[in-house]
Amino acid sequence: MVTIKTEAEIEILKEAGRRQALYFKKLKEHIVPGVSTDFLDKLAFKLITEGGDTPAFLNYRPEGAKKPYPSSLCVSINEEVVHGLPSLKEKILKEGDIVGIDMGLSHKGMIVDSAITFPVGEVDSVAKKLIKATRDCLDAGIKAAKAGNSIGDIGFAIEETARISGFSIAENLVGHGVGYKLHEDPYVPNWGKKGEGLTLKPGLVLAIEPILCEGTGQVVFEKDGYTVRTKDRKRSAHFEHTIVITDGKPIVVTIL
Repeated sequence: MVTIKTEAEIEILKEAGRRQALYFKKLKEHIVPGVSTDFLDKLAFKLITEGGDTPAFLNYRPEGAKKPYPSSLCVSINEEVVHGLPSLKEKILKEGDIVGIDMGLSHKGMIVDSAITFPVGEVDSVAKKLIKATRDCLDAGIKAAKAGNSIGDIGFAIEETARISGFSIAENLVGHGVGYKLHEDPYVPNWGKKGEGLTLKPGLVLAIEPILCEGTGQVVFEKDGYTVRTKDRKRSAHFEHTIVITDGKPIVVTIL
């Protein structure tokens, strides 16, 4: 069911988003060669809980999952697309990697969700282009997210921006409503046609999250049940913001 948030709930979401953006800023300081993804996960847990909030991902069990998600962060390196599991020994950041960090938190019962792909040290020119193109797709999707437009308008804007970039959109992975729960209706695909789908109304809260790939965009699930990677093992980038639809420009809550 699609829900509309109240003014009071939107104020809580704004504070939740401000906190999340601040924690991303602190995490960024540690995204350097030699750091374990487990360290980043534990730091995120510390930041969120010391602020009096709850990591939204930790112990979350999405529909169809055999076990709850065991971490506060999703950390996806290079060909890992989304939902990468942090690891103390097996996943250490290296010079030239790109790493997608996806985080959510619950503040006073309201949930925000956002993601950023970071370069680790100095990365090659294609990685830089991939990161920029994915961020541009997010900006385009947010720009299209205004009352009176449709879900299809958001997807169309993302798809067109991706097409111009020359990168592929990751198949089957979409954005979603958020707020009372981590995943709410409606789905927000990264492709679409203008005017199709749900009409956007003020108070609707969405997590828009374009994901681009160097290769075909086809994905597969790893044996851990969570990590999604590119089928051709080419790199992928992911950006996401939680936004509130208004009568004017959307409110991007997960940004400082």
